[in-house]
Amino acid sequence: MKYGLIGEKLSHSFSKPIHESIAGYTYEIKEIPRDELDLFMKKKEFIGINVTIPYKQSVIPYLDFIDDAARKIGAVNTVVNRDGKLYGYNTDFGGMKMLIEKQGFSYEGKKVVILGSGGTAKTASAVAEALGAGEIITVSRRGEVNYGNIISLHGDCDYIINTTPCGMYPNTDESAVDVSLFKNLKGVTDVVYNPLRTKLCLDCEREGISCECGLYMLVSQAVLASQIFSGKSFDVKKTSDDAYIRILNEKRNIVLIGMPGSGKTTVGKALSERLGKAFTDTDDLISEEYGAISDIFAEKGEAFFRDIEAVAVKRTALKNGLVIATGGGAVLREENREYLKHNGVLFFLDRPLKDIVPTDNRPLSRDYEALRKRYEERYGIYLSACDEKIFIDGNVQNAVEGVVEKLK
Repeated sequence: MKYGLIGEKLSHSFSKPIHESIAGYTYEIKEIPRDELDLFMKKKEFIGINVTIPYKQSVIPYLDFIDDAARKIGAVNTVVNRDGKLYGYNTDFGGMKMLIEKQGFSYEGKKVVILGSGGTAKTASAVAEALGAGEIITVSRRGEVNYGNIISLHGDCDYIINTTPCGMYPNTDESAVDVSLFKNLKGVTDVVYNPLRTKLCLDCEREGISCECGLYMLVSQAVLASQIFSGKSFDVKKTSDDAYIRILNEKRNIVLIGMPGSGKTTVGKALSERLGKAFTDTDDLISEEYGAISDIFAEKGEAFFRDIEAVAVKRTALKNGLVIATGGGAVLREENREYLKHNGVLFFLDRPLKDIVPTDNRPLSRDYEALRKRYEERYGIYLSACDEKIFIDGNVQNAVEGVVEKLK
């Protein structure tokens, strides 16, 4: 391996496409068990590596040189092999600082709470200090300030930085804290980047609190690491912005919601071709496994169908880079809405009721009266669930271009 990422569990990593798009070198993802780290570091069979959980502190004893900033932080995420000597740096600092600045947060004189106690938490503390925070509180499971007493001691904090893996794929149902309990909270930064929107960030959205996850930080620190690997100088801000948009467009899902007969499958297939993304229809996934949906309703009932639909939605929503057409009732369940939002932008295809044709293969909208009832029941849910609304006038290309324009 010449260039790559080492860590213990890396199935969630986006680092390979990011680095290869920035600098053009081949970048490998290498999971290393804890009992094999010593041999790997002593063999030194690499030019440059990034280091992630849980080795940002463990690699330090193997280094011949540590950058002053990394030494002060006490964590290394970038190691370069120069003629057999290992040099350690911390580009997470620059990446996190750029993310917080992108969010527009002002830490000057404010109380900042950092969730976690590992290497990334140390970086977050250094960044908060550099940005002028008035008080910096670190929360850990067994610390003096912990998840049991954080609200009573520091529920008045202004900002939160989550450096724990809580909420990271595949455990996307988790959140380290309940943000609704922090009454003075102005903003949250979550270093987790997979999923693109964690439960913590989705909770923030519901509470009207500004939040962003860690993809921009990941990209920015990769740009800084690439400079160190190659010895070349980049326009870090422009390179980071360009790479971020490119990776975001590649990784996020386009999710189509709306009434049966609104055109989700037709528009979805056209979008798939337009954007070069794979297309998935959750109703088709269900039919492939269980048979015709009308038969499922007739034989097992709606409750059974909604349960298996939820499984299909979750399995699909946690993937990346798809165009997803959902069943008309998929967003009726809050859990489905949340799973779809983790990696997806939700587009409500708003087709007028008069233009939707009832069909026998749609169990809950076989005639116009049933269709009208479903429309009235669900319209408000579609509006509240979606990120964007697209009016459907019958022209598929207009709908496709409407989605593409909104994505910009």
